[in-house]
This record gives sequence, C-alpha cells and structure tokens, in this order.
Amino acid sequence: MYGNLYLQTQQNYDKILMVKKTHNYKLKKNIGLFQLTLYGVGIILGAGIYALIGPAAGIAGNAVWMSFILGAILAFFTGMSYAELSSMYPKSAAEYVYTKKAFKEKYLAFIVQWIMLITITLSAATVALGFAGYFADAFGGSIILIAAGLIVVLSLINYIGMKESSEFNMISTIIEAGGLIIIIILGLFFFNRGNIDYFALPPTGMLGIISGTALIFFAYLGFEDLVNVSEETKKAKKVVPKALVLALLISTVIYILVAISAVSIVGVDKLAASNAPLKEVINSTIPDASFAFSIIALFATANTVLVMLIVASRILYGLSRQKLMPRPFSYVGKRGTPYMAAVVIMLLCIFMLLLGGIKTIALLTDVGIFIVYLFINSAVIALRYRQPKLKREFRSPFSIGRLPVLPVLGIITSLMILVFFERELILYETSIIFIGVLVYMIVKAKRRHSRKNRK
Repeated sequence: MYGNLYLQTQQNYDKILMVKKTHNYKLKKNIGLFQLTLYGVGIILGAGIYALIGPAAGIAGNAVWMSFILGAILAFFTGMSYAELSSMYPKSAAEYVYTKKAFKEKYLAFIVQWIMLITITLSAATVALGFAGYFADAFGGSIILIAAGLIVVLSLINYIGMKESSEFNMISTIIEAGGLIIIIILGLFFFNRGNIDYFALPPTGMLGIISGTALIFFAYLGFEDLVNVSEETKKAKKVVPKALVLALLISTVIYILVAISAVSIVGVDKLAASNAPLKEVINSTIPDASFAFSIIALFATANTVLVMLIVASRILYGLSRQKLMPRPFSYVGKRGTPYMAAVVIMLLCIFMLLLGGIKTIALLTDVGIFIVYLFINSAVIALRYRQPKLKREFRSPFSIGRLPVLPVLGIITSLMILVFFERELILYETSIIFIGVLVYMIVKAKRRHSRKNRK
C-alpha cells in the first residue's frame, strides 16, 4: 500500500512540474572561507543572544556568562568532530553520510539525519518567534503571523539563489555583530558599578548553571549546519573545517562579553522579564537608540532563520539524492537551488510555530541536537578504528593511540545534558523519532515495489 501511494505521488509530481526539463541543474559552488565563516557567525549569533539571553539569565542569574562558557566547551567537543568528518566527506545530508560511513547502517543513518532535519526546522521556528517578538515590540502585531510572514519571505530568498542569500547574510551578520559590539562597549562603563557578584550562583547552585546551559546551548547551534552546504563550498574539505572553528571562536568571545555587559547594565531581573532583552539593555543607556537596536535585532534573527532554512532544504535535497525521500526534493531549478525542498521546509517550519512558545521549541531543539551529537562523536571514533588510513584534512586534536579524546568527552557531556531535560520534552522527541521510522518504512516499501516492477 505504502509503495503504491508513494509511487503514484511521485509520478504526479513529474507530470505537473515537467521535471525532465527542470531538475537536471546542479548546486553551484559560490561559497569561500570568508563567506562560510560569516554564515557560521551569522547563524550562531542571531540564534541565541538576541532571543534567549533573557530566559537564560532567569535560570542562571548573574553567572549566566558561565553557562555560555560551558556551552562553548560542549560545542567545541562536537565541533571538532564535525570538522574532521567534513574534511573527509563534504556532502549534503552530512549526518546521514557520516553515520552511514561509520556504522554501515542505512536505517540508523536516516534516523540520525531525520532528527537533525526536524531539529534545524524547529530552530528556524524558534528564531522566527524571536524575530516576531522584537518586531511586535516595535510595530505591534500577532507574533505567529509575523513569524510565518518572515519564513515565507526568507524562503523566497532561499529559492532565488545561494549567491543572493550569501550577500544578505554578509550584510546582516555585519549589522548584528555591530549591535552586540555596541552592548559590549556600553558594558565597559557599567562593569561592577552596582557591586554585582558575577560569580554568584543561582539559588539552585551549579544545577542552575547547567540548566541555563541546556537552554542557551541553542545559542551555539549553527556550527554543525555549515557541513550541509559543503556541496556549494569551494575546496570544501579544507574550507569547511576552518570556517567551523573560526565561527565558534568568534561567537564564543562575543557571547561571554555580551552576557557580562547585559547583567552589568540592567541586572538579571529585567533581562529575564523582557521579550526583547537586549533592547532593554539599550533602552536603559541610550533611550533614543532603542528603535534602531530593534532593527538590528530584526536583521540578526532574520539572518539566522534564512541560513537554517537553507541548510534544512539542503538536508532534504541530500536525503532525496540518497533515495531516502521523494525524488522531487532533489530537483534543482535554473536558480541553482532545490526549489521543491525549499517549499516543503517552509511549510514545515510554519507548522512548527504552533507547537508552543519560544522556550519550549528551543528546548525541544536542544534535545534533538544532543542526540545527534552522540552519533556524530561516535562516528569519529568508529572511523578512526575502521579507516585509520583514510585522508583527513583536519583531525580532532588529542588522542590516546587511535582513540580521539574530544569525541569521547562530547559523548559523555551530551548524555549528561540530556538528563536535565524534562520528561515531556523527551516524549516529544520520541514522537519525532517514531515519525521518522514511519517515513523510512514508507520509503523502503516504495523501493521494494519499484524493484518488483522492474523485474
């Protein structure tokens, strides 16, 4: 039944879209080291600081900057694993490729990539809600409708082309980084003025710092997304690892300084209570500049959503190329972009806006990402033993014999962080995995049916 339904749907797509004329184009290699690093910085910065520093401060208190440091350490463990794997296999649907190469199991590889696909789409929805919060604060309007409108507009940019998307990203990243640098400079004049104890733990102690990390780790999401645009990157085996490391380093320094500055200027209580926390910081120092800062925040969050939509559509494209998703998702139009994949991701992202508030969706995103990190770090370890002589343009540092140390730490810390998530979030993630299993079964049934027809 599944096979017949899937096959009929694909044939109808072919007829409607006249795919013989439109899907033979290829992705264009338009991205260099500078552009890819900006992509990484842009997606990382906009995702967390502008949207989640308020809720994080409410959990971790004055020591919220410690949560950012802990988040950076966790990110670097797995970031080095992604860098090594991307230097070996520069492909779209990267998590699928890495897991399949390491464990030789298509089923497992698909589920890992499915979790990542849903996670990135949830991320885009989260940051779109952050955009909507700043937009509504400045102009008014419905949060959900604003977020949905943003997703539609950015999906159009995604369709237009990678070169145009890269140009928008470059401008937006410069603007958003400029806004954060302004806050850092202002923080210098307020540092310790109120006798703030920056090392004071919240009432829950280190548990509060760790819980804050579980939330703000969302702020570091993005470095892993770079590997999924490898097929559009020049000299990807060398450029992608470098861009990944640079993006993480730059973002970490900015995060820590902004967190300290924000607490110094307005205090934890005001940060936690605001829907536009960094605007609150500017308001208390340069009131006339608050509107301008809202515009900066809009560019920051919109930029992040754009990159996530691009990456999610490339994952869907890559899975289709691997014959694990309907064939139309791999069709590339004249603009050099996978247009059908872009449309599907747009609709899925809009649907996810209805799942809950920004905090709930962000935490659900983090659950998925830590599960993926378990497999990515495990893949590095497995490949070090199974294919030790395979050329690697980048290697995760520190090893004991063939055993790489950082991936082991990445596995341990990912498991530890997962323990701190609420049971409800784990159940949601289990449902997502179950849906992925059903999708895989449908695709597998379709392929069996196609083989029987050929015989």
